[in-house]
Amino acid sequence: MAESLNAASVQRLIQGGEAHLAIRQLDEWHLDFAPTEESLYLLAVSCRYAGDLSRALETIQKLQILAPRFGRAFQEAGHIHLAFRNQEQAMTAFKQAVRLNSSLLASWRAIIKLCSRPEHSQLRKQALIQSEKLAALPPALLSVRNATAEANLKKAEEICRHFLKKNPTHVEAMRLLADLGVRSEVLDDAEFLLESALEFEPDNRFARYDYMNVLYRRQKYAQAMEEAKQLLALEPENAQYQTGYANQCVAIGDFDEALDVYDRVLARFPETAQLHLLRGHALKTVGRTNEAIDAYRETYATDPSCGDAYWSLANLKTFRFLDDEVRAMRDQESSGDLETEEQVHFCFALGKHFEDNKDYATSFDYYDRGNELRRKQLGFSAELLSSRLALQRDVMSPELFARYAGSGCQDPDPIFIVGLPRAGSTLLEQILASHSLVDGTQELPNIGALAYQLDGRRAITDQPRYPYCLKDIEAKDLQKFGEQFLADTRIHRRGAPYFIDKMPNNFRHIGLIQLILPNAKIIDARREPLSCCFSGFKQLFSSGQEFTYGLEQIGQYYNDYLDLMTHWDAVLPGKVLRVQHEDVVADLEGQVRRLLEYCELPFEQACVDFHTTERSVRTPSSEQVRQPIFTTSLEAHKPFEPWLGPLHQILAQRASHE
Repeated sequence: MAESLNAASVQRLIQGGEAHLAIRQLDEWHLDFAPTEESLYLLAVSCRYAGDLSRALETIQKLQILAPRFGRAFQEAGHIHLAFRNQEQAMTAFKQAVRLNSSLLASWRAIIKLCSRPEHSQLRKQALIQSEKLAALPPALLSVRNATAEANLKKAEEICRHFLKKNPTHVEAMRLLADLGVRSEVLDDAEFLLESALEFEPDNRFARYDYMNVLYRRQKYAQAMEEAKQLLALEPENAQYQTGYANQCVAIGDFDEALDVYDRVLARFPETAQLHLLRGHALKTVGRTNEAIDAYRETYATDPSCGDAYWSLANLKTFRFLDDEVRAMRDQESSGDLETEEQVHFCFALGKHFEDNKDYATSFDYYDRGNELRRKQLGFSAELLSSRLALQRDVMSPELFARYAGSGCQDPDPIFIVGLPRAGSTLLEQILASHSLVDGTQELPNIGALAYQLDGRRAITDQPRYPYCLKDIEAKDLQKFGEQFLADTRIHRRGAPYFIDKMPNNFRHIGLIQLILPNAKIIDARREPLSCCFSGFKQLFSSGQEFTYGLEQIGQYYNDYLDLMTHWDAVLPGKVLRVQHEDVVADLEGQVRRLLEYCELPFEQACVDFHTTERSVRTPSSEQVRQPIFTTSLEAHKPFEPWLGPLHQILAQRASHE
């Protein structure tokens, strides 16, 4: 028998009334191979069809333990309970099935039949709507939805692309394929698909809503706002469209409008946990910390399994949990019934709590567990990233920069702050943004997006085009790219002549910045390696920064960063101002004057008194930069020394070669 289970063969036996043969085939397969989700599911179905309900129930319970988020397992449990005439248990199982996978048509239809009492009227109405919607889908697209819900994205994509070959203008199929693109972070494809879908059906509100969200994910905020306004114009009282519009307001910095909309929607739907969470994020960003705390607590009161609410509280840095909150977090984290994303949130929140309470062993255990879970989600390759960074050193030579001297957009507006996350970049941004001539913005994705554009779509194993393509680029294109950067980022500015882009990963592209914006200022925020790396390790980032979820990975990244910055110093002498975080802590005014001199800005006392500046701050350090400088963070890694051996080892590798 082949190692891969022949599920189709088993299904044919069940459908042909030969369930006993299906059981025999599965039992034989299990003698040689470990049970899988699919094999246990098919065995439970076979046993039910064969009339062996006890074994069917026993098998499905094993599956639920193995895969607690496998929706079809709960659907099958519902069918088994119905066969036992346990209607209440069946209803519970079917409801859990559609919670895990909303595309299970059989479960929705079963719920309709079971909703006989008046108190079930709302659920019956929902089930009727969902079942009608799913029944109208072509079977292939229903399969796509089911495969997507079970995280079998490869299968879902294959089915969807095959369907679109035969039905190239089917908008729902295009939406489903775009969704797969979003889940796989292939956002440019998703954007193209949805843009095309709207050309075929301009009035399709579902496609337009998806398009708005993809534009938002790609940080094309001006375009996303236009889509949000279009949707609102069509249905002004649609809560989903109102929330989408409020999210776009947050993205462009209009927090007053966003909070007003969140409040209005919450007045109608106070039990919506996600709305409380979004409102909390907006309140935190504008410095209304106590209100943010209340909003986060409303979130978990509405949905106790929302780990993001607890992590958001922990991420305030200055917040301390109550005993009841700690017990609730530990119970949820160990329940075995959480999505991985929420478990990660709980782990990092608990790590922060136990660190605050000086229980460093327990703290590190939670941080390590959260990092391991996130690492498994991402599939990050430190070796691949190292090789890509090395290409910059191969290509970006003094000769290249000499060849393009005088090219690019000459405007001096941008001030880039680069480095590693948690290296003090937010502090430097707050200092500079306190100057009357400088706008603070956020971590802008535009330079990274341009590098991606220049690289082109290709297989990961193909030879990269970027940065090699810069050897032969035309000067007019360099100017165009620089001008486009200024145009695309204008929405984040408030009228000052200079503005800050503090995307830390832009250190990878300093050569590109020099070519397209030669008069831009570049500041390298640097921090002592152990402090910087461990601070990143215990920080859960909302997106990106995949290298932080392992001590070895972040140590390797720090080494790669030092190597590349050494290269930039050699080929662009004097271009980059290096600011050591420890020096800023030791001599604030002296470093402020040094920063302003480099940026060719007159001294302003407000930059020294940065903590009094009222502005939105979106990074994990938001609460810290609203306080005067403190020194406690300089040695925050010291209590964790017993567990930092792997980090010490990899950092020492570079030091030994210097």
